[in-house]
Amino acid sequence: MKKVFAVLIFTGLFLMSGNAIAQGTVKLGHINSSAVFAAMPESDSAQKTLERERESMRKTLEELQVELNKKYEDYLKLTQDKTTSQLILQTKEEEMNTLQQRMQNFQQSAEQTLSTRGTELFKPIQDKAIKAVTDVAAENGFTYIFDTAGGAVVYTSPDSQDILPLVKTKLGLK
Repeated sequence: MKKVFAVLIFTGLFLMSGNAIAQGTVKLGHINSSAVFAAMPESDSAQKTLERERESMRKTLEELQVELNKKYEDYLKLTQDKTTSQLILQTKEEEMNTLQQRMQNFQQSAEQTLSTRGTELFKPIQDKAIKAVTDVAAENGFTYIFDTAGGAVVYTSPDSQDILPLVKTKLGLK
């Protein structure tokens, strides 16, 4: 009984694979998504915007660091003075600790903000590129499109067509 069942399964799989082959060939394509993004002028604009915002946050962090350094220098001078009370030193230490905590909070918030902003800026560009790839694949009868940018594709068949020129044309890029 087990042999009959195994033969039926094997026969069914064989017939299904033959049916898939009879329906048409698999058409493969590949694209380097990094090259698409690099060719899109919107990418440069988004990158420049993100860099300006990163630079602004870096400057603010530098200003906070300068302020902390000044407070530390003042604190060191007070420690040299024998007449400085312990209460004043303790207050200065608390000020430095508070400022240092503010700097850490600002840095964490800045990183989160830049990450979110990067997603906001690049999502429409990514969506536009994906739509172009999808349209090109549909228009040209591709079964699969592989992205070679991520390094996941180890081998590209000679039967696989690079659709980068088609996508660039679809996007109106040179």
